[in-house]
Amino acid sequence: MPAWMPQFTRIALVPGDGIGPEVIRAAVQVLDAVQARFGGGFTTQWFDLGAERYLKTGETLPQAEFASLRDNFDAILLGAFGDPRVPSNVHAKDILLGLRQRLDLYVNLRPVRLVDARLCPLKGVQAGGVDMAIVRENTESVYVGIGGSFKPDTEDEVAQNTMLSTRKGCDRLLRYAFELARTRRHKLVLCDKANAIESAHGLWRKSLKAMAPQYPDVQATTLYADVAAMRMTTHPHEFDVVVGDNMIGDILSDLAAALVGGLGLAPSASTHPGRVALYEPVHGSAPDIVGTGKANPLAAILSLGMLLRDQGLTQAADAVEAACAQSVVERACTPDLDGSLTTEQVAAWVAARV
Repeated sequence: MPAWMPQFTRIALVPGDGIGPEVIRAAVQVLDAVQARFGGGFTTQWFDLGAERYLKTGETLPQAEFASLRDNFDAILLGAFGDPRVPSNVHAKDILLGLRQRLDLYVNLRPVRLVDARLCPLKGVQAGGVDMAIVRENTESVYVGIGGSFKPDTEDEVAQNTMLSTRKGCDRLLRYAFELARTRRHKLVLCDKANAIESAHGLWRKSLKAMAPQYPDVQATTLYADVAAMRMTTHPHEFDVVVGDNMIGDILSDLAAALVGGLGLAPSASTHPGRVALYEPVHGSAPDIVGTGKANPLAAILSLGMLLRDQGLTQAADAVEAACAQSVVERACTPDLDGSLTTEQVAAWVAARV
């Protein structure tokens, strides 16, 4: 076994709904290739969590399984959640948002890089011309679920959600972003709506102002989120590390993904140093293409690459990312990226290159 590989990297596999099982099987096929090339060191366990189980048993995330995920694994590789038979998405909220909140996975990292100019909707942008890391706060903002409705289903209905920002939440995410910027191009931009959301987003600016002097080597700036969206579509090369609260980061990361080929190429990691981390493609469950072979597995495979890198397996991560980029450039991919291969064929192609 290579000296740089730990004895075991324990990976929990949570395929979820829709195309989730298809893309996770593809990622596992690539993981097998990694193991064959770089040596042993991985253990995996599948978890039956999703709509099917919820519809049969009413269970979403039982405490025993949550405790197992928390205590017995180094990482969780997750597919997607969403099923039209569960319109409330209660199972997805309990499992996905529940894991993020209960494990306090406050960093949601979404790297975005253009590997083929033909996939960018902007004219004149070449490969590498979009290369940014979206750092999204993952546990606060309006996604905490504080709110409700008064006089529902009447003409006097009032709906309310509370946006929550804490100094601790701002500080710890900004520190992570500053440290990340030091490993990249030393540029950081905080995107917010502090002009309209003065208290909750103003706190982010206060935290940034206080922290920036500790990182004199990082160019730290701010942009209103609407201006940032405009600049991303006109001057994407300006962006390196992009920071936003849960809502702003969610919106801007999807916009950024559209600049490099769509959500089928968008991986993510939800982390908290020292705790089990969660890796997942940004795309949804796409129930309309289940079983057709059209599901793009590259975002899930790239999420596996992020997992490997965070475990210190740099050579393996490099091999996975290079193989995914090669598949895009050579059009050995699914139809959404102008290829003609099926999900399984893409997985086999990438695995062979690894």
